Amino acid sequence: MKKKFSILHSPFSIRKRAGVFDSGSGGLTVVKSLLEHHLFDEIVYYGDTARVPYGPKDPATITRYALEALEFFKNFEIDLMITACNSVSAHALPELRINADFDIYGVIEPGIMALKNANLPRASRILVLGTKATIGSSRYQNGIRELGFENIEAIAPSLFVPIVEEGIFKGEVLQSALDHYFKALRPPDAIILGCTHFPLIADAIRDYFPNRPLLIHSGEAIAEYLENNGCKPRKQGKSDLKIFASENPDGLKRIAKKWLAL
Repeated sequence: MKKKFSILHSPFSIRKRAGVFDSGSGGLTVVKSLLEHHLFDEIVYYGDTARVPYGPKDPATITRYALEALEFFKNFEIDLMITACNSVSAHALPELRINADFDIYGVIEPGIMALKNANLPRASRILVLGTKATIGSSRYQNGIRELGFENIEAIAPSLFVPIVEEGIFKGEVLQSALDHYFKALRPPDAIILGCTHFPLIADAIRDYFPNRPLLIHSGEAIAEYLENNGCKPRKQGKSDLKIFASENPDGLKRIAKKWLAL
C-alpha cells in the first residue's frame, strides 16, 4: 500500500537527500535556491531535456512524463521529491503521490503561500506568468483568489522559455518579447514567476514596470516553504549535486556549471 502524502513527516531534520524533477534545465533555478538554503546533504536532479517544454502539452501527457520521471527517482534512496516544473505541479501531483513511497512537493502551493506571507493589500494587482498548461489549470488563480485577491491577471508568455533556452537574458530580443506581452498591462504590484525559466530574466521583468513590483519565484518559495514546515538547514558543508537528463546530460551539466557557479 502506497504511503499517503502529508506535510513533512516528523522529524524532517534527519532527511538528507532530495530529488528535483523538471522538464528541462529551468529547474536548476530551484536547485540554486535549495543549495543556498543548505537544506539537504545531496540533491539528485533530473531534467527531461528530450521532451522539453511541457507547457504546450496536454495534462494527460504531462502526467505520463511525470510518472516516468518518478520511476527514475525510485533508483535512488531519496527522502522526498520536488516537482520544480509548474506544469507538472499543476496537473500531475495526485498521480505522483499515489504512486510514490516518499513525499512529493509541487511549487504552486509554496508560491501562493509566499504571496500570502508578503502581506500585500487585497486590492493589489497580481500578475501570474506561466506556461499554457499552468495558466490553463487555474491553480494559481484559484489559490490567489482564496487569499482574497480579486485583481488577478494571468498570461502565458510562451516566447520566454525558448529565449531563455537560447541564453538570452537581456537585449533587444527579450525587450521585444516583454513589449509583446506587457505593453497593454497596468503595472502589477506583485508578479508570480510560475515557470522555472523565468527567474533567469527576473531583473528584466521587474525593470519593465516603473514601480518595480514584488517578484515571487518557485525556488525561493519552495525553499522557504520547506523551512517553515520543519526542514532545518545544514550546519556545515556544501550539498552534493548529481545531475541526470533524458538527453544530452553533458549539456545540462554545462548549464548547471554556468548557472550555479559550480
